[in-house]
Amino acid sequence: MEPGSADGQHFLIVEARYYVELADELLAGASAALEAAGATFDVVTVPGALEIPAAISMAMEAGDYDGFIALGTVIRGETTHYEIVSNESARALMEISVVDALPLGNGILTVENEAQAWVRARVSEQDKGGGAARAALAMAALKIRLNA
Repeated sequence: MEPGSADGQHFLIVEARYYVELADELLAGASAALEAAGATFDVVTVPGALEIPAAISMAMEAGDYDGFIALGTVIRGETTHYEIVSNESARALMEISVVDALPLGNGILTVENEAQAWVRARVSEQDKGGGAARAALAMAALKIRLNA
């Protein structure tokens, strides 16, 4: 995406703050990508990954956003809760993005351990927060192109 190509577009970042330091790093990457593209954005926080799709659905009713970025981390534990959270948050995000033709970047990390999460979250490494923002920007641009 060319710098400044999203001028005038406004996005919403919905971040799960369950793992605070990881959330901060994902947000740093997403914010930098949006700013580099010339987009503006708001940030709302929710307790965990399962709440992200509901927050996006609520924000869609306002109609003030050109796209959405979902950020969070789900780390496998000793129970099946990991599968429920990772599968259901991804399913719900996919459903609302397809049904509502919603430009969405999914930056919810689903990992085995904290070390894997950090590799994916760090802006200096895989920058999954930035990647999610760039995906939302690309989908918003595609929506504009297809609707033109």
